[in-house]
Amino acid sequence: MTKGKKMDLEKLRTQIDDIDRQIVDLYEKRMEICEQVAEYKIENGKKVFDKAREEAKLAGVRSMAHTDFNRHGITELYEQIMSMSRKLQYQLLSQKGQVGRLPFIAVKELDTKKVRVVFQGAEGAYSQAAMVRYFGEHIDSVHVDTFRDAMSAIDEGSADFAVLPIENSTAGIVSEIYDLLVEFENYIVGEQIIRIEHCLLGLPGASVSQIQTVYSHPQSLMQSSRYLSNYNWQQVSMPNNAFAARRVAEDGRTDQAAIASEYAGQVYGLQVLEKGVNNVSSNSTRFIIVTNQKIFKEDARKVSICFEVRHESGSLYHMLSHFIYNNLNMTKIESRPIEGRAWEYRFFVDFEGNLADGGVKNALRGLREEASNMKILGNY
Repeated sequence: MTKGKKMDLEKLRTQIDDIDRQIVDLYEKRMEICEQVAEYKIENGKKVFDKAREEAKLAGVRSMAHTDFNRHGITELYEQIMSMSRKLQYQLLSQKGQVGRLPFIAVKELDTKKVRVVFQGAEGAYSQAAMVRYFGEHIDSVHVDTFRDAMSAIDEGSADFAVLPIENSTAGIVSEIYDLLVEFENYIVGEQIIRIEHCLLGLPGASVSQIQTVYSHPQSLMQSSRYLSNYNWQQVSMPNNAFAARRVAEDGRTDQAAIASEYAGQVYGLQVLEKGVNNVSSNSTRFIIVTNQKIFKEDARKVSICFEVRHESGSLYHMLSHFIYNNLNMTKIESRPIEGRAWEYRFFVDFEGNLADGGVKNALRGLREEASNMKILGNY
């Protein structure tokens, strides 16, 4: 680069610096006026998010640009500016005590005495093991055949809590649980993680060499595929691992085995023929504790929500910006198709926080105003 060209570049950069100072100055002046707008809205009970006003504003500034490239850039810039304006207004509303009351009650501890807990599957299921770990061995419990049955039981009041698997470290989410959390007015109040160690279970006195048929849940068969590839056994799918263990116990045949937990083997009097037959030794399942009450423990540190957004460019980005602005750590995001609306999705988000925290309230206020639908699934 010649000396003359280098000087020209420095001159151009100096001009950009001057323009940037003007932009910062104008941005701060704009935000000062936004504060006044917020004061007016607080006094007059108006909503922060005015979609029609923002769309008209975007059309206006877009028309001032002279090229397609600049029109696109101006649109993106002003979407950000107006997003920051909304967040400032939400913050001011919060400072003025105008965040509104969340319909959840804080409790010091969950009432786990003299309650009934429901889990899906037969006696000996991993869900039962998670229930015992969370509630204790002497809990009054009942088991049902399906996840829907469990959600219905707490919804109608025939049980106080349900224990449901929501995620496995190797197989991923249990999508049906996500859909049921949207459908039912039930809420997450706790979680329990259980290490999954599949065992090959048979009748007492049976041996691996005798086995001809193995029963288990399809997911467990898949998770034990490397072990099973060593044998030419017939693999039979069952609705639940505990059902598989019960089947082997009831049939009383030494040529049958089940892949299930050691706990299931103890429940049905089966012998562990091989331990740890699953492919991944670090396999774990996260179970959620669900109730029909809108409550959360005072020391809860995780919030789960779901929301829907308009099917347009940038809508998810703007929703997630509420977590960034309020310094909230998002730990998980999943999506599920919305029934009856092709190629549209509902998003499920976990983030760190408590419903009593100011930043959480502020973020939820913004999310609720700007999402098509938003539901708090629980704080635990």
